Amino acid sequence: MHIVYVNSTHKWAGVKTWTLDTAAWLAKHGHEVTIFGRPGPFTDKSRSLDIETFALEFGVDFSPALILRFARFFRTRRTDVLVVNVGKDLRTAGLAARLSGVPVLHRVGLPGDMRNTLKVRLMHRFIKPHILVPSQDTKDGLLACLPHLKPEEIAVIHTGKPVAQEPPEPVRRPLRLIVSSRLSPEKGHTDLLQTLAKLQGQGLDFTLDVLGTGASEDELKALAISLDLHNRVRWLSFQADVISHLRHCDAFVLPSYAEGLPNTLLEAMAQGLCPVARDVGGVREIWPAANLHGLLAGMKPGDLLAPLERLLRADDEQVMTWKQAAWEQCKAAFNIDTQGRRFEDLLQGLIARQHKT
Repeated sequence: MHIVYVNSTHKWAGVKTWTLDTAAWLAKHGHEVTIFGRPGPFTDKSRSLDIETFALEFGVDFSPALILRFARFFRTRRTDVLVVNVGKDLRTAGLAARLSGVPVLHRVGLPGDMRNTLKVRLMHRFIKPHILVPSQDTKDGLLACLPHLKPEEIAVIHTGKPVAQEPPEPVRRPLRLIVSSRLSPEKGHTDLLQTLAKLQGQGLDFTLDVLGTGASEDELKALAISLDLHNRVRWLSFQADVISHLRHCDAFVLPSYAEGLPNTLLEAMAQGLCPVARDVGGVREIWPAANLHGLLAGMKPGDLLAPLERLLRADDEQVMTWKQAAWEQCKAAFNIDTQGRRFEDLLQGLIARQHKT
């Protein structure tokens, strides 16, 4: 197959990581893969993986020149399937694919990523994309928000991650926590810092690495200083190589209030980190509940206190048990090979269906 990914978003988010993971897996298994994106870290990382990559500015919606460029590329390269992320991708590459007879797969991370507007409905009716979501929770949300969608148009494939070959590393003291997500209000960093300040007041010891940038960065750094956490928190900004940082930590915290299926959480579990997370989106679908009892938090501010306190008061043996459970869960069910094969089957099914029409 020749698979083309198009992602016109400016910021790095979970879908971009998913794109690189699945693209690399498909290329490794003999498929031809091309990625189009904006100039910057995403296309730089894609090239570093030896994936054919084109960096371009997408301009206005429905750009005739860009639609023509994509259509010419699809026909010249005999593209089999197009994978897009946001509406702008559909209004450029998606239209070109429809005109070229190439099936379109629309990967949607959150129900709110698609709005029930006339433009969305018309694009869906004309392009007829199949939709891929990372969790049943996301599928249910889409069906509730977009009555024109049918259940059979939406496939659920959980995110797969490359799993560390070696078992989790021994526990470090003080316990090393890490969070990696965009620094914006819905990601819950404020609640995390306030919770850690309370636990510091109880005499509990820890460090926290914060990966990511965003609109709330200055505000969060000021908050950490005001809470007397500045000697415990390291602000590491955006990191293209998250894995190397995860391997030096013990526990991953997901304080976010809005997620589909958090790519960052699975990434950390696959590296053998103990997870502490809110019960948001599809988290419960991948959570090893029997072995990580008490580490799943509610959705209210302050709900992180109990699971983080449980983690920081646990002895090394208990923390290792949690780390091992998370790693084994990913190794058994959410590794890139298992989910990559499901994704490959989905793409082949879309191509076969296109050939019948």
